[in-house]
This record gives sequence, C-alpha cells and structure tokens, in this order.
Amino acid sequence: MSDTAELPRTAGKAGETAGEQVPAPRPPGRRGPRPHETLPAALRMRRRGKVLRAVLLVVAALVTIFPFYAMVVLSLKPEGAVDLPGSLAPWPLHGGAYGDVLGSQDVPRWLLNTLVYSVVSVVGVLVLSALAGYAFAKKRFPGRETMFWSFLSMVMVPYHVTMIPTFILIAKLGGVDTYWGLILPTLANAQAVFLMRQFIMGLPDELFEAARLDGCSELQIFFRIVLPLLKPILATLGTFVFLWHWNDFLWPLIIGQSTDMRTLTVGIASLQQQQVPLNQVLAGSVVAFVPIFSAYLVGQRYFTEGVTGSAVKG
Repeated sequence: MSDTAELPRTAGKAGETAGEQVPAPRPPGRRGPRPHETLPAALRMRRRGKVLRAVLLVVAALVTIFPFYAMVVLSLKPEGAVDLPGSLAPWPLHGGAYGDVLGSQDVPRWLLNTLVYSVVSVVGVLVLSALAGYAFAKKRFPGRETMFWSFLSMVMVPYHVTMIPTFILIAKLGGVDTYWGLILPTLANAQAVFLMRQFIMGLPDELFEAARLDGCSELQIFFRIVLPLLKPILATLGTFVFLWHWNDFLWPLIIGQSTDMRTLTVGIASLQQQQVPLNQVLAGSVVAFVPIFSAYLVGQRYFTEGVTGSAVKG
C-alpha cells in the first residue's frame, strides 16, 4: 500500500515541472560545476589570454622599434648637444647631416666596398654551397659521410680561433687591402652547405634519373633541374648571407687597413674617433641600414618556405 500511495505524488511532481527546464542530474561521484556552468568562465579566460598576448607583443614591438626610431630622429636633428628625452621629439627636423655624409669622399667609397663584399660573397657562397650540397645529397662516393660531418664540425670551431691563421695566410699571399683577400675566406660556409644538402635530399631521385636517361650531363642536371628547384632556399640563404656580410665588422677591420678599403661598419665606427658630430654618425648608420632592410623586405616571403623545406628529417 505504501508504494501505491506514493505513485500519484511522484507523478504530480513531474507534472508540476513539465514546463520547466530541469538541469541534467549530476553523475554519481562527479564533483565541481556542470559543463554549461564552466563554459563562460573558459571563454573569459581565453579572451584574457588573447588580450595579454596582444599587449605583450605590442610592448615587445615598441621596445624593438625604439632604437631605430631614436637613430632616425637624432640623425635629423641639427648639430649640437643631445638633450634627452627632449631630442627624441620628431620636430624640428634638419637633413643637413645626410648631405654631409653622402657628400663626403669616404662614405661612397665605403658603400661601394660593402656592396662588393656582400654581393660577391653571396653569389660565391650560394654557388659553392649548392654544388657541395648536391654532391653530398645525391652523389655516391667513398667517404661521403665522413667528409660531410668533418666539414660540418667547422661550425663548432669559434670564428676567432681561425682568424689569426687565416690572416697570416692571406697576408703572405698578398691579400691585405684587396677585395679577394676580403671575400675569399668567407666563401666556405658549413651552415650553407648543410642547409643545401638537407633541401636537396628532399628532391625525388626520379627527376635526376630521367634527366640522365635524356642524356644530360651532371652540370646540365645541376643548372637545369637543381637550381630552379632551389629558389626558396637560395633566396632565404642569400638574404641571411647578405645581412651577415653587410654587418660584418671584425674581418673587414683586420684585412682592410687603409681608409679606401674600409666597409661601412668599420668606417662609421672610425667616425667616432674623428670627433664627427653625432647626427652625422647616426645618418651614416641610417644609410647603412636601408640596404639590409630592403634586402629583408625582398626575401622575407621566402623565409618560411625555405626554412621548412630544409628542416632536419628524423
């Protein structure tokens, strides 16, 4: 009788709540809020994370851009004492320092030396590293792996260790104050060979076999098949090598002992010893910065594709 009497009471409760949304019962042993209760909190946390990330990126960008802003603004100030932070205001502007820098006899010569050093080095490094990378990736010869890893071990040797022996060798060959003495020691680039080898290893062997069946020589295969497929890594590596040579300071300082053989980095550093006004020194720095920034803008779209294609395969 007790069970029969309780049935109408249960049915009545169900009828009273039939028009209302009853939340799903919590599973046995479950603790904490239900999923529909935590969803707004998760969305709020995600939005806060995005806002915090955006703020951090903006702050990092401002910190990075500030030195360039200060360099450009101070180079456009009249000659005189620098009063910080008042001198960082973008007014008044005066472009006389650029006229003095570009109108001097030394800066155009230093610019020419830097262009020759950078462009010729880029061409030499790309050609030699592409040839070596193709040989290490697709050719079979005794001692290939030993030779490659021995050459790659040069990356672990500090550059300053080999600088003095290299200078003594170049000096005995008569390369001091010459373009070839400035350029030749920088052409053997182990990192460039490694990147080329990794990229070429990803190319299918069927392409080279088909070319050999058509009667192509190894040089024809290299120039007609390999080089066109290397455009992404060539652009990426060429940009990096150009930036490295354009900003190089120590080797040009040692090998270019006369004023006429100085590069921009060495020449601008020497201006500070000649009591040259600060606005002219910074104007020279801006002149040196513009070409490398332009090179980055031209080659930056190849960076992702080139670096991804040359990634190390597991």
